[in-house]
Amino acid sequence: MRLLAALLFLVPLLTSCETVKQGIKDVTAVFSPDAPRPAPQATRSAEDLLSAGVAQYEEGNYTQAQRLLQSSLAEGLSSRTSQARAYKYLAFIYCVTDRTAQCRQEFSNALNADPKFTLTAAEAGHPTWGPVFRSVSRGR
Repeated sequence: MRLLAALLFLVPLLTSCETVKQGIKDVTAVFSPDAPRPAPQATRSAEDLLSAGVAQYEEGNYTQAQRLLQSSLAEGLSSRTSQARAYKYLAFIYCVTDRTAQCRQEFSNALNADPKFTLTAAEAGHPTWGPVFRSVSRGR
């Protein structure tokens, strides 16, 4: 009961303090519909999305990686090499998640984007996607 009485006594005193008044004004301004809002973040470039997608893939976050890689392609990657790289990582994702038909399609897309596209020796030797890539590239 004493605490309540003390608070009832202090609140009017505190609310007359200029610092407290400014603090209250700052806090309530945040909730005002007319309050200025921070500028939206600048959109990421297609190349930034590709880099982020590859990083997510390497972390094992396949769902996030897939979304970022698809976004990078939708945003319009500037080079055929970058396009092929995005398709390659999408193919890897599809292969490791047992979606072989989509894996084949993404490898085909990579070869369409860049006819010189190939896998590194380590990638080509991978037991999951290596055979799929060889099958797609032989069919050309």
